[in-house]
Amino acid sequence: MTKKNNKGIYVLFIKRLLDILLSLMVLVCFCWLYAIVAILVRVKLGSPVIFKQPRPGKDEKIFNLYKFRTMTDAKDENGNLLPDEDRLPEFGKKLRATSLDELPELFNILKGDMSLVGPRPLLVKYLPLYNDEQRRRHDVRPGLTGWAQVNGRNLLSWEDKFEKDVYYVDHQSFLLDLNIIFMTVAVVFKHDDINSATDATMEAFKGTPPKDEQ
Repeated sequence: MTKKNNKGIYVLFIKRLLDILLSLMVLVCFCWLYAIVAILVRVKLGSPVIFKQPRPGKDEKIFNLYKFRTMTDAKDENGNLLPDEDRLPEFGKKLRATSLDELPELFNILKGDMSLVGPRPLLVKYLPLYNDEQRRRHDVRPGLTGWAQVNGRNLLSWEDKFEKDVYYVDHQSFLLDLNIIFMTVAVVFKHDDINSATDATMEAFKGTPPKDEQ
């Protein structure tokens, strides 16, 4: 696939400015919503209210991602955390279905760790598993939403998801970002594609075998 030159004025300057302005606007206008969600999380799931986890960002630089917690700390008799699906109560599922758990990521956007639109930041442990093409998803800031999120989200295979991430890297533009934002609103309101086909959360990425092994 021919790589598109995406280092125009929008990508270099305007995109970051819009990230700051829009995230500030949402934080100011919806501070009441943050307060309500935080109180509900504290009452129903406990503390800490904010879930913090290291994630790789642009150029694979590690940053702390902020989200409202959606799972409990339930453990088995040996003190080990139960599987994700056993620690994800109905309230946590609703937070994910409405994407309200991702509201704190706007602070990551203000800090410059993330953008409103870009490939979703995944786990640090996946870094050694990417092939060269998949690794290109880290050529841009990760996003609150992205091309993969509006084209199947957790129902996509990892390979399809990464293909869409790289497509976004090569085709960044104001119109594409605007389209993704509008599509995101529609996906959230329809509560589509929150879970994978077989689990309450997305199955772990284990690497893509070389084509001659597939």
